[in-house]
Amino acid sequence: MTAHDRIRLTLLSRVIIFFTEGEFGGEIVINRTEIETEAKVVIRELESLKKKSFTREEKKLLTKAYEFARIVHEGQKRFSGEPFITHPVEVAKILAGLGVDVTTLVAALLHDVVEDGENVSLDQIKEEFGSEVARIVDGVTKVSSINAPIGSDHDSRKKIETIQKMFLAMAEDMRVIFVKLADRLHNMRTIHYVQDQEKKRYKAYETLEIYAPLAHKLGIYSIKSELEDLAFKVLYPDEYYKIKELVAEKRKEREKRTNEYISLLTSALEEHKIKAIVEGRYKHYYSIWKKMKEKGKRFEEIYDLIALRVIVKDVTTCYTVLGIVHNIWKPLPGRFKDYIAAPKSNGYRSLHTAVITGYGEPLEIQIRDEEMHREAEYGLIAHWIYKEKPDLKTAKEWIERLLDWRKELAQGFTEFEDIKKELQMDEVFVFTPKGDILHLPKGSTPIDFAYAIHTEIGHHYSGAKVNGKIVPIDYQLKNGDVVEIIVNKNSLGPSVDWLKYAKTHSARAKIRRFLKEKLAPELVERGKEVLRKICRKLGKSFEEVMQTEGIKRYLNTYQEKDFFMRIGEGSITTQDLIEAILGKKIVVKKRSTKKKTKIQNLVKVDGIDSIEFHIAKCCHPIMGDPIAAVVSRRGMTIHRRDCRNLKNISQDRVFPAEWNLETSEMFDAHIRVVLDSEKNLPSLVDRITNLGAEFVAMKTLKSEEPLVVQIHIKISNTTELSGLLDRLRSYRYVLDAERVVQ
Repeated sequence: MTAHDRIRLTLLSRVIIFFTEGEFGGEIVINRTEIETEAKVVIRELESLKKKSFTREEKKLLTKAYEFARIVHEGQKRFSGEPFITHPVEVAKILAGLGVDVTTLVAALLHDVVEDGENVSLDQIKEEFGSEVARIVDGVTKVSSINAPIGSDHDSRKKIETIQKMFLAMAEDMRVIFVKLADRLHNMRTIHYVQDQEKKRYKAYETLEIYAPLAHKLGIYSIKSELEDLAFKVLYPDEYYKIKELVAEKRKEREKRTNEYISLLTSALEEHKIKAIVEGRYKHYYSIWKKMKEKGKRFEEIYDLIALRVIVKDVTTCYTVLGIVHNIWKPLPGRFKDYIAAPKSNGYRSLHTAVITGYGEPLEIQIRDEEMHREAEYGLIAHWIYKEKPDLKTAKEWIERLLDWRKELAQGFTEFEDIKKELQMDEVFVFTPKGDILHLPKGSTPIDFAYAIHTEIGHHYSGAKVNGKIVPIDYQLKNGDVVEIIVNKNSLGPSVDWLKYAKTHSARAKIRRFLKEKLAPELVERGKEVLRKICRKLGKSFEEVMQTEGIKRYLNTYQEKDFFMRIGEGSITTQDLIEAILGKKIVVKKRSTKKKTKIQNLVKVDGIDSIEFHIAKCCHPIMGDPIAAVVSRRGMTIHRRDCRNLKNISQDRVFPAEWNLETSEMFDAHIRVVLDSEKNLPSLVDRITNLGAEFVAMKTLKSEEPLVVQIHIKISNTTELSGLLDRLRSYRYVLDAERVVQ
């Protein structure tokens, strides 16, 4: 009797007895009534996690899926000794907690029946549960099919094959990777039951290399963080428990400070009659260890272990809260990021700012509304299936990117390491001269931008303008940059040196393809000469070096010609080769790059030297305003000369003053802006920061349309402020913009 026959027979009868063959064969009795009772319990758990009741038809489908999986997996056990059915149920529960649709939950319950069941085919799944479920199950099965352990060098071809299959399956249906991530998460939660140490380490390594970065890129941060910590525990147990111990030692102090910050911010929000959820969050163990390792710091030197999250009712309130935060604590320059005006490529939206607290430690604060919070928790899941109308544009962009990556991997023009780095990188958003937004990995250069526009523009790159100014090829693009590529049609194409500046795997792959076609013989010979020099330096023959284990590992990954090409182009460095030949890591100490800061006096006051000064809060003078200095017990207070408060001050306390033109100080200024609609508020804030000002706070003066807001900014001088106001007035949605002095 086949598995399909006995499932059909079981579903029609109350009790069935069947015999299995093989080493573990024997009589198995299945009681249909028991299975139905189990299914009801599972469905209640899924409803509780999803926070939504299923319809009668949905319950019927889920019950059928559970019964099908339960019978197929009858007699199978996990490493823990538990019945195998516990695994698909746990996978479905993880996904229910993320709010996925019923089709995905059905596929989760069935995701192992083809791979681990006896004679269960996809056609049977399609017949019983439909083509969508069958497609997801097929995708998960294909991704799971590569399971060969790898050696200490972590064979790159296996990794590339795994990620190629994953990208293809995801491109056919994004829900495949949602199920696969949940599957991997439950397997990692139970990995301590696996006795084979090599298999355990391989799974943990694969999790850290592929699955956690993918969860990060999809924006499913809860899964990403847990996967990292679980893999960290397996791969580096000593470091894991040390970090855990250090975190536990400081827990009380950290919780006390977090509660102080929450209380302070909550009180300020209540004063402004703003309803909000303010909660603390902490760095997870792996991220702490990674930061210590990358920065070369001790645990005591990692200060940003605490962060706050504020959840409010709407977009306008997000910006109001930002202003309140900046009034409580001093914002750190350059750390404000507006992902509401320019969301990340995975759809993530939020305001990020970092401040210095009264304890002198940095504190990151995220501000978002309820919908943004749901999207942030569930990542691309929220855009794909959580909404009633899926965000197909976001999904389509992702699918196109996945297919590009797969093609580049298949053709050998990009490496697994490049893909992995890009999955892990944060992003910057930049603009084309026409105003289109492009998302690129943080650290990207104009070369990356050029290739992202079109391959031929990249090949004929001769320079770039950023915000109207010529920039060098190694310039790192920043949020809000407007980038224009200068093209030379007579250019001979990219050189090997371009690989030093290109950061995205796509740009590097296109450069490599060009070089391979045009410069292959030259690069191969150059690579051989580099290796010969290393041989002479190490006192070894070329033939002897080619037989070392480290070089053999490279040749298991690349053909010999490609190996020498990569040396010639610099992708495989001299240090990489020496480490491979000697079989040990070489640590290169970095020189300190600390710079001394020269502090300039802000103003010059006739007849008075070396006295403390303050900027008057009544008139907020900035560089370029005519000013006067007033002597007080606190020192000097700098006012605008037309400040009405000067009329009430004795003139013998007022001194002529002028600005020191060498200062680079940013000054507080206030502007009043009239907008045609509230929906353009995020765009306004984004424009202000892109035009060189620093957003500090905002309050709404008139909430009915046209909307009137007063914005507190920091800016260098009156010239920049005038330019800012002129630019703001030129936008169609800005009805008026002016400076507020008093």
